[in-house]
Amino acid sequence: MLGSTPALSSAVKSFSAMLLLTAGEEGPISIDTPSHFKTITGIRNMQLSTLFVLLTASIGAVVASPVDAPTKVKRFATNVMPASSGHVVLSAATTVSTFDGGMKKYDRGVSCGGQEEGGDKDAVFLVQSGGTLKNVIIGANQMEGVHCLGPCTIQNVWWEDVCEDALTIKQTSGTSYVVGGGAFNAADKVIQHNGGGTVSVKDFYAKEFGKVYRSCGNCGTQYKRTVTMSGVWAVNGDLLAGVNSNYGDTATISGTCASNVDAICAWYQGNSNGAEPTKLGTGISSYCVYANNGVDDCP
Repeated sequence: MLGSTPALSSAVKSFSAMLLLTAGEEGPISIDTPSHFKTITGIRNMQLSTLFVLLTASIGAVVASPVDAPTKVKRFATNVMPASSGHVVLSAATTVSTFDGGMKKYDRGVSCGGQEEGGDKDAVFLVQSGGTLKNVIIGANQMEGVHCLGPCTIQNVWWEDVCEDALTIKQTSGTSYVVGGGAFNAADKVIQHNGGGTVSVKDFYAKEFGKVYRSCGNCGTQYKRTVTMSGVWAVNGDLLAGVNSNYGDTATISGTCASNVDAICAWYQGNSNGAEPTKLGTGISSYCVYANNGVDDCP
């Protein structure tokens, strides 16, 4: 069905005006003889036929004209951490299957130990395989943040001040999902992927960080790992994603923004002996999959 457009309205108005002209705006035409009648009728028919053709062409042009697609507005994560609805200090790492924290702040009541590696006992939450942690703020007084012991879903979880790592993924296979939420002040890594499988990061905010995601570069047991990142908003950091090319890792990034971030993606020569991994390259490659227009400046 044709919609009303300025061009179509103009064509119809022009056709109406021409019909008035052919009808004789100065009054009726006198017809003296039958031959005169035939002549006038023929002229009128020719005029109407011509006008019909012109109108049809005008409408065809209107229909054929491309319609501009609506401007796409990219939606990223929010950069505002929700207000805390309360504060809970945990005396030990708490194991959860499915837990909704109601936007309370949880910590361990201890000072950050810097970049010294801790373990499960130093975490705030241990999320069981297949579990979900959501609507939680991880406070500054803790060391290891959240550990996922298997595939997990981390939804709308915020870290107000990351210590060693914000989130550690330990699954051997499967997919873990990070949806919404954000992290601030991660001197090193936000998401540490020590296990295998895939991590999906969507609509996540990170500000002041070393790396948003890092496939472990020197774990004792290594895996092929993949990460997908979309709708991420990253500000003031060194690297969005780091992977190990020698283990077949890939990072796929789309619909993301980065401001004052040194590199979008880098690949390393990983190892299993604990040595510092060697950076091999940065930018678009078979290990770092993204388009130049897939990562924009942040709003």
